[in-house]
Amino acid sequence: MEAGLYIVGTPIGNLGDVSFRSLETLKEADVVMAEDTRHSRRLFDRYEIKTRLMSCHKFNEAQRSEQIIERIRNGEAVAMVTDSGMPAISDPGARVVAACIAAGVLVTAIPGPTAVATAVALSGWGEKGFIFAGFLPHKSGGRKRDLVKWIDADLPVVLYESPYRLLKLMGEIEEHLGPGRKVFLGRELTKKFEELRSGTPAEIRDAFANRNVKGECVVIICPQ
Repeated sequence: MEAGLYIVGTPIGNLGDVSFRSLETLKEADVVMAEDTRHSRRLFDRYEIKTRLMSCHKFNEAQRSEQIIERIRNGEAVAMVTDSGMPAISDPGARVVAACIAAGVLVTAIPGPTAVATAVALSGWGEKGFIFAGFLPHKSGGRKRDLVKWIDADLPVVLYESPYRLLKLMGEIEEHLGPGRKVFLGRELTKKFEELRSGTPAEIRDAFANRNVKGECVVIICPQ
């Protein structure tokens, strides 16, 4: 492999969704930078990948960027993965990519699954495009500020949300965007207990009110 940074998409749930090219890249790279090496080990063990894993997450990304550039300049092929989906999309990796581009080294991507595209396809609302807003801020003021921007959006708005804040988000959508605003929810996408629901914020909230919600959630706000 040519020396450079290889951004590798990995499954968002079902390990069978990995591509042949992704596996080939991970096996042939000199080192793989992973958001959580313990999580990535499941994929590596499943497909007998022996390449060395090193951590690269939001707390050490700046430091790792310098090390990655040095490795590439010394002739190494460095692959980068996150826990699921495409690195640098609401996941660690963007700073590494930007630093490598600025340093003038090779940067390329091996595309793979991503939760945002999967959810948009399942919603049936993506024909004319969509707006991807990622994770909302944790504090209420910031969440309100971001949500009200989409009051008059003419495209679906896609959000990532923790299961622990799902009910809170439904209440916020109801309050700031209106009780009749239609919402799509995709939970545990591609996994055994995948769950898809659509309805008003109140209907989504009622469906999960007495449950211990688990798994990452993708929420899509329908345009007016």
